[in-house]
Amino acid sequence: MEIFQSIIVARVIFILGIVNILALMLIFFSCRCISSGSLLRKMMKYPAYQHFFRYHCYIWWIFWPSVIVHALLAMVFFGIPV
Repeated sequence: MEIFQSIIVARVIFILGIVNILALMLIFFSCRCISSGSLLRKMMKYPAYQHFFRYHCYIWWIFWPSVIVHALLAMVFFGIPV
């Protein structure tokens, strides 16, 4: 029975790692500090990007809990590296 729990925990850690990467990319591309770059300045002309740009602060609410749970599960399941 413990093998099934370990498989589930490993999958949750993997999924949270993917969520972390995607959220980090969304944060990067919606960052107000980087909007002075030529690529992002061109993208600001599009209404879809302007709509996405508004949600920068809300993406952090997904990113940080995901990072914390991912790190805690990884430390408990795999141990703390020495």
